[in-house]
Amino acid sequence: MKRPPIVVIMGSVDHGKTTLLDYIRKANVAAKEAGGITQAVGAYEIERDGQKITFIDTPGHEAFFKIKARGAQIADIAILVVAADDSVQPQTKEALKIIQQSETAFIVAINKIDRVPNADKVKNELMQAGVLLEGYGGNISYQLISAKTGQGVDELLDLILLAAELEHFDYDPNHHASGFVLEAKLDSRRGVLATLIITDGTLKTGDEIAAGSAKGKVKILENFLGKRADVLTPSAPAVVFGFESLPKAGDKFHVGKPEEIQILTAEARGKKALPLVLAAEGRVNLILKADATGSLDALSQVIKNLPKKEKQSIEIIDESVGDIGDNDVKMAASTKAMIIGFKASATKAAETLARSQNVKIIESEIIYDLVKAIEEALDSLDKLVVKGKLEILATFGRKGGQQIIGGKVTEGVISNNAVLDIERKGEVAGSGKIVNLQQAKKDARSVAAGKECGLMFDSEMEIKVGDVLVGH
Repeated sequence: MKRPPIVVIMGSVDHGKTTLLDYIRKANVAAKEAGGITQAVGAYEIERDGQKITFIDTPGHEAFFKIKARGAQIADIAILVVAADDSVQPQTKEALKIIQQSETAFIVAINKIDRVPNADKVKNELMQAGVLLEGYGGNISYQLISAKTGQGVDELLDLILLAAELEHFDYDPNHHASGFVLEAKLDSRRGVLATLIITDGTLKTGDEIAAGSAKGKVKILENFLGKRADVLTPSAPAVVFGFESLPKAGDKFHVGKPEEIQILTAEARGKKALPLVLAAEGRVNLILKADATGSLDALSQVIKNLPKKEKQSIEIIDESVGDIGDNDVKMAASTKAMIIGFKASATKAAETLARSQNVKIIESEIIYDLVKAIEEALDSLDKLVVKGKLEILATFGRKGGQQIIGGKVTEGVISNNAVLDIERKGEVAGSGKIVNLQQAKKDARSVAAGKECGLMFDSEMEIKVGDVLVGH
């Protein structure tokens, strides 16, 4: 049977992709997205002359390369939006590269002709980028549009339906449903919520389903409008509740018995133990939290691509979907990490614990605000002032969690009751607190550089000769 085309909207930031979708589906998505920039993949179904078209909205900013690539792989047809007043930008070329690499049929929509009626500049720059339009020496269809006024949008939809006729997109209604995961996140009331695009078969309530290593049963099935459905067919966007764990965005899903689709439950159930990674000098440890897998993926990629100064590094020690909770704060406290929440908020209990443990939590729905905060944290490393350093020369055993040690202050001043980092071989390996400080066998409030001292040090880590205690 014939199925509707799945269309992805691509192009540079601010070139009008979301405005175009807004006009097409008569819904205001732009107002829902903080900062006016689309930051998560969404899917929407519309009808044109009795024929359905499914649209995938995918972000244009370079920060969301992986989401965009995922959208192109799922789609049958791509619409490359290029603004007449801004022409071909680096992100336009990036989107074009993804389209070509995924071998996706595409149509060019030259937008904002209400501002710049003459689109010759865009056509020439597209030609220089290797996109040969119809009438300009090539066979790539294009349409002049104004997403603001709607001019040319109906003609663009007709081009999409024409392309779909030529490509012959079919499905078998008797097959078990299959398709792709667009997005997955945790719903506080109903559990794992997965947004799917069906490409073959029929998806029904009660179906056993698997995507990658995630499995489950379709307990609740909804269409893209959030309305309950018993059955959905291609190329419908589907919202499914029933996965036992979060599937990954971009994974292919299948319906059927577990043995039929050979799912790997062991990987899903086995939770990797987190190694204790303590922040070393020049390194910022981060714990990432987000509302959905796509958002988390985007945030992670942005952070990994941040420019870093010499002898500086960023370590992502954990990343997960959901609200920021107590366990996240405990992990941050033990690893001296900062928690970054992208569209994810801390619970009241987590906020209280974070204050008591001196854990920094940064939350925002704007990814650039989070990036700025991380960059400021990196800048602050250069300003970190060492108040004192003590080289360990001897150890004299432990009493419970406390250890008697002796050493020499090599820099600054070491004070009684100070909390100090334990450096071993140039890396921060732990921390502890001075509970008693003595100089010349007498209690002392502080000991200056060049002097030797003895101290009772409270730490879970055993101090060794050669270690250095550092106070900031």
